[in-house]
Amino acid sequence: MTGAHALDEQLDTVFGIADRHGVGVDIHLHDRGEKGMQAMRGIVERTRALSLAGKVTVSHVFCLPGLTDRELGMIATDLGEQDIALTTVAPSDSLVLPIARLREHGVRVGLGSDGVRDSWSPFGDADMMHRAHILGWVTDVRLDDELNECYRVATHGGADVMGLAHADFRPGAPADFVLVRGECLPQVVVDMPRRDMVVHGGVVVALDGEFLA
Repeated sequence: MTGAHALDEQLDTVFGIADRHGVGVDIHLHDRGEKGMQAMRGIVERTRALSLAGKVTVSHVFCLPGLTDRELGMIATDLGEQDIALTTVAPSDSLVLPIARLREHGVRVGLGSDGVRDSWSPFGDADMMHRAHILGWVTDVRLDDELNECYRVATHGGADVMGLAHADFRPGAPADFVLVRGECLPQVVVDMPRRDMVVHGGVVVALDGEFLA
């Protein structure tokens, strides 16, 4: 099969598996333009028909950044209503998701690193501080509030997508944090200072930039 028939067949297969086994769906969508939007509409329709709200995530979604504000508002409304989460790696200014606009419609958006020095690319390092820096750079932000939002998406966006608790300093939060020398969050996002200490699950796993085996 080719064209729309192949697209429908693939989505029917993926969502059929999710429906039969009671699991969620995670789709990578690289198609741009109308081809990508056709896939997005198909994802929304099947999510609604199978009552999979809150269980579907679409990564990359390169078709959204080129939409008009009206078109983006329409699809963002559907995504918010069906609680379909999106993720981006902020690869470039033309392909990064319009995070702020999507969040206006209640869409959960996560930021991640695509590959960790694997056969896909030698540049992924899973360093979320670096990824927050890249997000700010490719979106050409300037203001402290904008840099703070880059930090927020990098630290909490993934948790929102996966339904996990935020790792912050409130009682009961996961004991996952890093200690750095910095004046404020915007400065940390821009300068990416060395992590003096990394704590995961309440255990110090790195100190003074060195991993503790």
